[in-house]
Amino acid sequence: MPLQLYGHPFSSYTQKVLIALYEAALSFEFRSLGPDTPEHAAEWLRRWPLRKFPLLVDGHRDLAETSIIIEYLQLTHPDKLALLPADPMAALDVRFLDRFFDLHVMSPVQHAVAGALSGDAVKHSEGLAHATEKLAWAYAWLEQRLTGKNWAAGEDFTLADCAAAPSLFYADWVNPIAADFPVLRAYRARLLARPSFARAVDEARPFRHLFPLGAPNRD
Repeated sequence: MPLQLYGHPFSSYTQKVLIALYEAALSFEFRSLGPDTPEHAAEWLRRWPLRKFPLLVDGHRDLAETSIIIEYLQLTHPDKLALLPADPMAALDVRFLDRFFDLHVMSPVQHAVAGALSGDAVKHSEGLAHATEKLAWAYAWLEQRLTGKNWAAGEDFTLADCAAAPSLFYADWVNPIAADFPVLRAYRARLLARPSFARAVDEARPFRHLFPLGAPNRD
């Protein structure tokens, strides 16, 4: 039975796992979660009642949490995937950056999105203000951290870049990365040019109207 991935194409965390799957050219069945596929939702909730996606199913094993899913894919397909370095200290740096993009870039974006979806004007304004401040801090730190690097942790594309791609994609929609951060802007452009992420972005295009803050007419 092929791998099965439950998620949604417009979801940043689903895209994070899709990038890894595309990098490895692994065969899998994508089970999109939406109003047109109630059977997928029922099975997803049976397997993971915490109502978070993506969820990867491999035979009798159900895997949640994107970083764990990607590490699992590397463990089970070491000949096809090398998104974590073999050196433990180098791997620690990658894991740290993975957490940075999830917690300090994507989380503020989600906060702004939640405020917009609430329908409450005050929550909308406060959520956007919170995200703008937090993202400004993250951008400044990343501008220094990424200087001289091709990818997040150095010359190799890693788990950290899987996290960075969708995080920075949506973050730039919430709080555009200013010209003051040329290193970060160039890194985001390299991520968009990476075939694995470019494919995920293209697959999500039909759903851009779902972005509650107004999706800009650009990648």
